[in-house]
Amino acid sequence: MNFLDKYFKISERGSNLRNEIIGGIVTFIASAYIIIVNPAILEAGGIPKAPAVTATILTAFIGTFLMGIYANRPFMIAPYMGENAFIAYTVCKTLGYSWQTALGAVFIGGVLFTLLTLLRLRSWLANSIPNSLKYAFSAGLGLFLCFIGLNEAGLINLGTESAPVKLGNLHSPQVLIAIFCLLIISFFIAKRIKGAILLGILTSFLLGVLFRVIEFPLQIVSLPPSLKPLFLKLDIIGALKWGFFSVILTLFIMDFVDTIGTLIGVGAIAGMLDNKGNFPDIEKPMLCDALSTCIGAVLGVTTSGTFIESAAGVKEGARTGLASIITSILFLLALFFSPILTVIPSYCYGPALVIVGILMTKAFKDINFKDPTEFIPAILVIIFMCFTYNIGVGVTAGFIIYVLIKLLTKRFEDLNLGMLLLAGLSLLFFIFYPY
Repeated sequence: MNFLDKYFKISERGSNLRNEIIGGIVTFIASAYIIIVNPAILEAGGIPKAPAVTATILTAFIGTFLMGIYANRPFMIAPYMGENAFIAYTVCKTLGYSWQTALGAVFIGGVLFTLLTLLRLRSWLANSIPNSLKYAFSAGLGLFLCFIGLNEAGLINLGTESAPVKLGNLHSPQVLIAIFCLLIISFFIAKRIKGAILLGILTSFLLGVLFRVIEFPLQIVSLPPSLKPLFLKLDIIGALKWGFFSVILTLFIMDFVDTIGTLIGVGAIAGMLDNKGNFPDIEKPMLCDALSTCIGAVLGVTTSGTFIESAAGVKEGARTGLASIITSILFLLALFFSPILTVIPSYCYGPALVIVGILMTKAFKDINFKDPTEFIPAILVIIFMCFTYNIGVGVTAGFIIYVLIKLLTKRFEDLNLGMLLLAGLSLLFFIFYPY
């Protein structure tokens, strides 16, 4: 324990071994869905599903392990939701490009991120963001996480064109278990019981087993699918053609703003930001993010980065990279124990995401509501983030609106070169995005 404490600075960050272990487990449970969902989405773009399972797990293991051992932060890295759908449905299905070329674009984006991080340009841009937008990232991520959790739990479903979402079926046993999970986690948190989220998930899971809503898989151990159909199949030369510029630009900006938004948002609820609202040593987690994107493309999956579900582990008290090491080990085990490790259904962990999201919305109170040029862009970040179901769209829209409002009101002193550059990149994002 002394070695772990010294290396990871557990005591220094106000944590303990128990918090780190539980936090790592909770983060894994909250994000293990990616093992199933990511390959299913990529399959729509022609990427073989079975090998993509192995590639997804290995990318999550390597990226999260790097985050723990190098950056010493309790954040999980895995292929991003949103970017995977963009590649599968827009780049491959709509635009007609091969998945090999798309992976080439992902790799190029990862290399660019690595260079920008090493040159400290990414951290400079991150520190150029005003506090009102940083707090909006945290609050927006919270509401976005609530939306995801409610959908995963079945408490809300897709509706019609006139009413895009609707209430789930309250007669469904799965939805009733989700409601129970939501209430039991709330009760545990109100009573300040340690491990409230993990206990709530496991209690709901056991309830589902008891009432035979959830069945254990017949097979517990299995060999991982071969990675051969995907490994080193990326087409970098094809992605360097001018026609692919809009794809690379879109991926670049989506990953850039997703990572900044998630790091700052989750970092805020973990108390990791300094008195200026900046994330100390942000280059380290950003470098892990960039390298993971390169590694993932080589293995056969799309852009990787820090997962918003890391907030679930942070809420359980995780403050160091030891939690990430725990999460990464669980992902590695998932290569062989995926039938049992992925048996916990979404309606058991979805409510946990809702609770974590609610707790993240505390950041609303730190937004400057006395200044319209500050709170209007901040609230629009949150609105676009949630209602477009896309973190990147919300963040980029916020950058543009913030700069425009400041220019229109002649508040030039509130702007800096970094924000002007971010707004310019965001404008390019909306201009070149393949709608």
